[in-house]
Amino acid sequence: MRAGITGTGSFVPEKVLTNHDIEKMVDTSDEWIIERTGIRERRIAEDGINTSDLAVEAAKRALDRACLRARDIDLIIVATVTGDMPLPSTACFVQKKLKAKKAAAFDINAACSGFTFGLSVANAYIKSCMAKRVLLIGAETLSRITDWEDRSTCVLLGDGAGAVVVEPSDNDSGIWSVDIFTDGSIWNLLNVPAGGSAFPASEETVKNRMHFLKMKGNETFKIAVRTLEKAVVDTLKKNRISASDVSLLVPHQANLRIIQATAKRLNMNMDKVVVNVDRYGNTSAASIPIALDEACRQGRIRKGDFILLESFGGGLTWSSALIKW
Repeated sequence: MRAGITGTGSFVPEKVLTNHDIEKMVDTSDEWIIERTGIRERRIAEDGINTSDLAVEAAKRALDRACLRARDIDLIIVATVTGDMPLPSTACFVQKKLKAKKAAAFDINAACSGFTFGLSVANAYIKSCMAKRVLLIGAETLSRITDWEDRSTCVLLGDGAGAVVVEPSDNDSGIWSVDIFTDGSIWNLLNVPAGGSAFPASEETVKNRMHFLKMKGNETFKIAVRTLEKAVVDTLKKNRISASDVSLLVPHQANLRIIQATAKRLNMNMDKVVVNVDRYGNTSAASIPIALDEACRQGRIRKGDFILLESFGGGLTWSSALIKW
């Protein structure tokens, strides 16, 4: 038995923050941001809107596509690094707001790889018959951990949520493989230093802006390109298919140059790659499910298509997944 995606959904805030808006905040330019990242604008959640609120809207749309109601769900997994609060999990708030009383709920923190890490868990729950219907959500309000005085990171991040429903499949369609990887020895390339037990919130941590995301961009870029190439090539080999058999690549939307580099190394034309980083920026765990949902709604995915997912994030973490639709 395989596990398959039976419904997708996504939601982004209405507020748009353009590169020209950011030009007024830090020393940068629209041309520089586009050249280095491919990003033109991103969405920002209004005050009072939490990560769980975005997650719920995406979840409702995924449930509608799967022709299910919240009470049908056995398990809710929320991938996020920007939960509503440290305790309880954001998934608990999602369960409450959806009134999914039957569902167990928990969060996953694998940064930008969170959705695909969560997909591996959903896949295992379905295949082991521990759950029949899983609601997997990637949701972020990265604007809340963005240092709007740091021009190297504030241009990159945005808010949004994407969701999928995972159920058993009775044929060869579904999730063929999900591979996840971690290298904790290079955690310092991408992190939020304070707010945990290592550096609890204090006057000093706030003063030193330690509650905001920190990234060593050049080092992260080089490792991302190298590891993602190996991950997706190994996934194709393991499943005995070639890149030409893949109908669509749905990558994590971090940087257009990383996406293009991965596609080039696979000898894949960009018309077979889903790209929305120009409109949303990097939405971390939400980026792949948002892109996947958009591709479905645009008719770019058809029954029988092979869909390849790949992601890279803090930890460092990276992953790849192959799905036959």
